Amino acid sequence: MSLANVRKNRWNRYRVWKPLGLLVLAGLTPPDWEITIIDENLGVPDYSAMPRPDLVGITAFTSQASRAYEVAAEFRGRGVSVVMGGIHATMCCQEATQHVNSVVIGEAEGVWATVLEDARLGRLQEKYLGEHVDLAEVPEARHDLLNGRYAFGAIQTTRGCPLNCSFCSVTAFNGHSYRRRPIANVIKEFKSIREKWVLVVDDNLIGTSASHVARAKELFRAMIQAKLDKRWICQVTINMADDEELLTLAKRSGCRGVFIGFESATAAGLAEVGKKFNLLKGRNFRTSVRRIQRHNILVAGSFIIGLDSDERGIGRQIAEAARAYGVDILNALILTPLPGTRLWDRMKSQNRIAADNFPHDWKYYTLGFPTAQYKHLSWADMLAEMDSCDRSFYSLWRIFRRVADSLMRRRRPIVALVSNLSYRNNTRLSRRAYDELDVLSRGSTRYQE
Repeated sequence: MSLANVRKNRWNRYRVWKPLGLLVLAGLTPPDWEITIIDENLGVPDYSAMPRPDLVGITAFTSQASRAYEVAAEFRGRGVSVVMGGIHATMCCQEATQHVNSVVIGEAEGVWATVLEDARLGRLQEKYLGEHVDLAEVPEARHDLLNGRYAFGAIQTTRGCPLNCSFCSVTAFNGHSYRRRPIANVIKEFKSIREKWVLVVDDNLIGTSASHVARAKELFRAMIQAKLDKRWICQVTINMADDEELLTLAKRSGCRGVFIGFESATAAGLAEVGKKFNLLKGRNFRTSVRRIQRHNILVAGSFIIGLDSDERGIGRQIAEAARAYGVDILNALILTPLPGTRLWDRMKSQNRIAADNFPHDWKYYTLGFPTAQYKHLSWADMLAEMDSCDRSFYSLWRIFRRVADSLMRRRRPIVALVSNLSYRNNTRLSRRAYDELDVLSRGSTRYQE
């Protein structure tokens, strides 16, 4: 399902990655099935002109759900059975069953063979319950099935997250335990990826405990030994800065950037989202960020606007915090109650879900639009704070300062420039999208409560 059409804007190449879940299931599909994978990020094809398939499988994030149902309706109208899986179908199973023939709940690898056999025999069940799988049994993703205009390849080495932040559904979907793929399997798959740059999609590549970090070091050593010649980026927690050996190995194995969720610039905000991990040991964030950057690794920092502790001025406060921490890239997001999260449960119980005309309104659940009632900020306030944050951090002067700093410190100024310009372009696109939302909010009393 479409996130950002690469054909419409060249910067979108840096915002998308391959639908890895579909590529993994392709690796589990028997050879007598002919497989075609379509990623609408690369453009929407004329489905009616394509040969009629025997089975269609769809995966979608919450913000893509309404589009997923449109595609499902098109194929079902032609008499083709449609199976849907992924995080939205899992968390909104009853909704999804109204639009597709069958829903896979949870991780699909353990039930995919059964789904295919039932489809072959014409006895698809309405629901299949997938359990957490042993990652040693997960095959290599079929990277050969998708070529084209991607800036990044993609790979997964672990699943699960022990942090359980209130706004995140990873724990609900993949569990608390930190499950690890065998390192030999990871190395083998890395070698099959054509792209020079790779996104490691793990929710937290290095984990949070000593054993997690030890495994990450083992992985990096194997990557170095294999001479993969890849450049990769990943998501981590700030504790990556605490281990010099870890940083050295990460750099030598090809790490060029990390995405860190700072979430809030205040202690009250961190406590609210359940990210107390960031408060441990009285950490100095600037020192930690600099320690990572000294290894020639760029740092992207994520913050949330719209917490109950946030008031007017939070946008500029976040931009100032990001500059104080010294991050190379700022990714400011709007607090969004996604199904399956503790935040969703709390806001729903408080009748604070405002964009609730489903499935139509799912398209606003991108983390870039207000969708709820916020304690101290109206929707207009939220958009103004986001705009203030982006304009402050991504002014041309600020970008020039960051790129110059990267140049002086020999920290990949070209990558910093491309990243900053890409995010600056995204902020312009967001402003145009906000115009539509502004009309929506003025025209509906439900969204103004």
